[in-house]
Amino acid sequence: MESKSHFAARRLIKIAVAASLVCAASVPAAFAAPTTAIADQAQAPSMVQAQAIQSWHEDITRMSTPAEGCFQATFPSILWKQVSCSQVQSFSHPLPRRPDALTRFAVQSASAGSVAGGTQTTGNGDDYAIETASLISSATGTFPSVTGVTSEKGVGVAAFGGGGILGANEYTLQANSNYNKTTSACKSHSGCTVWQQFIYSPDYSTKGKAAVFIQYWLLGYGGSSCPSGFGSDGSGDCYKNSAAVTAPDVPATQLANLKLSGTATSGGNDTVVFTNGTTAYSLTAKDSVLNLATVWDQTEFNVVGNAGGSEAEFNSGSSITVKLAVADGSTATPTCAANAGSTGESNNLNLGSCSAVGGSSPYIQFTESN
Repeated sequence: MESKSHFAARRLIKIAVAASLVCAASVPAAFAAPTTAIADQAQAPSMVQAQAIQSWHEDITRMSTPAEGCFQATFPSILWKQVSCSQVQSFSHPLPRRPDALTRFAVQSASAGSVAGGTQTTGNGDDYAIETASLISSATGTFPSVTGVTSEKGVGVAAFGGGGILGANEYTLQANSNYNKTTSACKSHSGCTVWQQFIYSPDYSTKGKAAVFIQYWLLGYGGSSCPSGFGSDGSGDCYKNSAAVTAPDVPATQLANLKLSGTATSGGNDTVVFTNGTTAYSLTAKDSVLNLATVWDQTEFNVVGNAGGSEAEFNSGSSITVKLAVADGSTATPTCAANAGSTGESNNLNLGSCSAVGGSSPYIQFTESN
């Protein structure tokens, strides 16, 4: 149905045509232009702002911090400001709890465009990872689409002893490396491999505050003691945390606003960056802890339980799109590696199909829903 304002506008156009004998085709355009301009002006600020923030996200992730330590940056500045670090207790984010965890890297090629998902809920090994032919220097995880999410809670998993940080809005964002390669950090221990996790964790050490940090693992290190600074998980693995930068506790309903990146530089520093809207938080530490940069060729990213093998349980009707982009010095199409998740934490969403795209920023993308 036509509105009164539109009807009046059309009458004015007819009057103007009759009075000036201007071509009927040109007059409606003259009258329509201001209406279109007003609509464009109403939409332009929000679109321009969103594009500017997106560009800033990419710039600040690539911007190296001036030193080791903890930093913060606020849009539109691309300068990191140093802030105090905190030392956080070492809740573990364990490996998948299954007998063949270290040997099941069942890779399916994504050259045909997609890989079919499984029927189990996501995590504890059942997840997609991006795999590249060359070494990864950085990985960035985002959630391009989040629909139907109204609540989330962390719940214990019996196979892991029901541990973790449990309750409403308890989850982690994790970008996890492959865990099938060894480096000098293993000190020649037979069977030892390295695994590195870039983590955002609400309520990790302090209620009401989140921690952004790196967790390091020496898997299969064995022996009766771990290297200095590492604790034992009681199963022959050693782990420790970096220092942490404090960030806000963000409700899981706002996942679409969040981004997590990890970078590794051989002979230099590793950095984890967490971005929440217009504020970014980073922690930088030496790559020599594990020498990840020399073996990093696969990454998993997802939202899962908060430590201890717990599960992030989303309300029914939740649907999340996960995107994981990497820099590996090439434009080649990466591989969607199925059943290649490396964390023992999980969520209650079912995996959909996974697609892989090459180019200046190769990535994989998949959906998960319940």
